[in-house]
Amino acid sequence: MSLLKTEWLKVKSYAAFWWLIGLTALSYPGISYIFKTSYDNLGHREGKAEQAEVILKMLLGNPFSFPEVWHTITYASSIFVFIPAVVVIMFITNEYTYKTNRQNIIDGWSRNQFMLAKMINVFIVALTVTILCLVVILVIGLSNYNLSTANKWDQAYYVGYFGLQTFSQLSIAFLIGFLIRKAFIALGVFLFYFMILENVLTGLGYFYKIEARKYLPIEVSDRMIPAPAFWGNFDKDNWLQTMSEKNYHVFYTILLTAIIWVICFWINKKRDL
Repeated sequence: MSLLKTEWLKVKSYAAFWWLIGLTALSYPGISYIFKTSYDNLGHREGKAEQAEVILKMLLGNPFSFPEVWHTITYASSIFVFIPAVVVIMFITNEYTYKTNRQNIIDGWSRNQFMLAKMINVFIVALTVTILCLVVILVIGLSNYNLSTANKWDQAYYVGYFGLQTFSQLSIAFLIGFLIRKAFIALGVFLFYFMILENVLTGLGYFYKIEARKYLPIEVSDRMIPAPAFWGNFDKDNWLQTMSEKNYHVFYTILLTAIIWVICFWINKKRDL
């Protein structure tokens, strides 16, 4: 609790932190609303366009009703982990910008306590995003609720997968910020890797059938939440394979995340203040 109180004092008056938290809180419902509205608008045109969209809607089924809504919303939300990643990078780079990490050690914290406080920060951000995602799922799912729906909780485990995925990818963002120390450079490196480099590497790996692509830092946790069930209508073999592998990637994600934090604790122990 002492660590948390100290961390709270660092951010409570920091306007940029609250702006980023507000943006995060608005983004996830907004993302889901866009997907849901796009789906609802299928078939609202006239003529051949309407017929094509009705056929498309039949192929998609209803990904926003229980139990499939658990899978759909967590998959859509997982695309935008880079938004809370900005908060995480800010958490650690500010320590070096304002020398608060040094002050914490002078005030009696051990190096491990400092790193533990940062890990708790990342966990709280991941937990907040996960709760927000859960609320969105329940609102959308209940608004499309059908009394005849069986096993509406059948895919609720995807929320747990989403929480683990978020914590893992935010840990990667933290590691980059921790190593680089400069906010804008760290943010640029993370966004470049998250949005461009790993997608290129994954695409090349898929094209050349290189299995190692599945174990890239972001991809390894992304594979816990494959594309929703309707994607199987377009690429059935690949979708079935990713679905069969998702539970293995839970273990790989936990292992990768543990390695990241071991590296962070080790570097912090050896690094000059």
